[in-house]
Amino acid sequence: MKKLYRYITKSFIGLFMFTFFIVLFVLLMQWIWLYVDELVGKGLEMRILAELFFHMSITFIPMALPLALLLASLMCFGNFGEHYELVAMKASGISMWRVMRPLVVFSLILSGLAFIISNNLIPVATLKARTLLFDVQRKKLAFNIKEGVFYRDIDNYVIYVERKGDDGSSIYGVKIYDHTDRMGNTKIITADSGMMSLSPNQRNIIFTLYNGHNYTDITTDNYKETRPFERMSFRQEQIKFSLKDFDLTRSNEDIYKSSQQMMNIRQLGSALDSLENRYEQRQTAFTENFAKRWSNYATKDQERTQNAVADTLVPSVAELTWPLLAQYEGDTFKVIRDMALASANNAKDNVSFNKVDFNTQTENINKHKKEWHKKFTLSIACLIFFFIGAPLGSIIRKGGLGLPVVISVLFFVVYYVISTLGERMAVLGQVNMFVGIWLSSIVLLPIGLFLTFKATTDAALFDADSWKRFFQKMFKRKPDNNVETST
Repeated sequence: MKKLYRYITKSFIGLFMFTFFIVLFVLLMQWIWLYVDELVGKGLEMRILAELFFHMSITFIPMALPLALLLASLMCFGNFGEHYELVAMKASGISMWRVMRPLVVFSLILSGLAFIISNNLIPVATLKARTLLFDVQRKKLAFNIKEGVFYRDIDNYVIYVERKGDDGSSIYGVKIYDHTDRMGNTKIITADSGMMSLSPNQRNIIFTLYNGHNYTDITTDNYKETRPFERMSFRQEQIKFSLKDFDLTRSNEDIYKSSQQMMNIRQLGSALDSLENRYEQRQTAFTENFAKRWSNYATKDQERTQNAVADTLVPSVAELTWPLLAQYEGDTFKVIRDMALASANNAKDNVSFNKVDFNTQTENINKHKKEWHKKFTLSIACLIFFFIGAPLGSIIRKGGLGLPVVISVLFFVVYYVISTLGERMAVLGQVNMFVGIWLSSIVLLPIGLFLTFKATTDAALFDADSWKRFFQKMFKRKPDNNVETST
């Protein structure tokens, strides 16, 4: 048995490592395709790109791990069935449960490892990946002047080049607008030709211009009326532009640590306690203040109404219907009415504002709860997908990357769609948090148990005749006992 278990484990682990890195690579390529415009043309070092891809790959583990486990189990047991190895094992008296035993142990170990990754590794990788991606998105494109286009990526300068030479360094028809004085186009440099080159320390770009002019508007007190300017001609002039703005500026990671996706279970629990206490205090303060404010208004209105009725000897219809305001007429009545409407609108706006604020706080609390639950969903998903893939592979008896890939993608899409919908509804408060987060596991767990039962009992799952007999037996009409049979 030890040799058999060693053979089964070795076969499965090889396929699992292969499928895991393939799935991870596909997910990373899909992400790169999504953000290719943010990465290309900025002169990023390979070290920066490697760091970004590495951290992003870790964040894809919650998606890659269950899919790889499902695909590997399908391929492994499909190969066993296709090559009649399962038949030989069962003929030797080894049940399906005993065949699956070493891989069940492996799946349990992998589930524990998945929890450790989800709780400790993924928050750190997400923090570093999001921070670095934000820095890359802020970075300017690499210095690249195009013909006939005004180049504005150097602060306080606008550069125009009519034509570039074949060597990429020669430039012709140059115009440089200097805005360092913040006075508009008061300084302009023109040149017939020039050369572009980097400084020895690679920190500056040097323009060597030939046969040009410097135009400068003299900004005196009445320069807008007299329009004085000076012009200087030159045969050769050098202008140096700093490339400091093109460097990648790394942000402080502490800025993003407050996000719930960058927290582990302990940090999420502490944050939830603080958020829930703050929400309860805010709700209690609003309720007490609102009730106190309007109870005071109601008491004052009641006293004024009673006094007005008592002081009136012959009440009119208006006094009977609205005793408090019946004693006022004309502009005074309009002022009082407008003040009452303004007070009511203020109360309505106050309630609407606090309602939005409470909904925002509730959604934030739900997001933290969602992340807390998701620390465990990855481990359970690994077990569920194994108990779907292993028995299904032994039933379909097809290995390779054909049918197993189709079935794996189908199950994973169902899992991902249900998870996304459940999480969204849970965050919005439309369903219970536990039900929303664990909905996909609740749906797929019976499927895994059913397939495992069918595989261990050697039931014919895809045999049309067996299903036909099953439905015939289910819908078969029973004889009526009240009808007498003739002899």
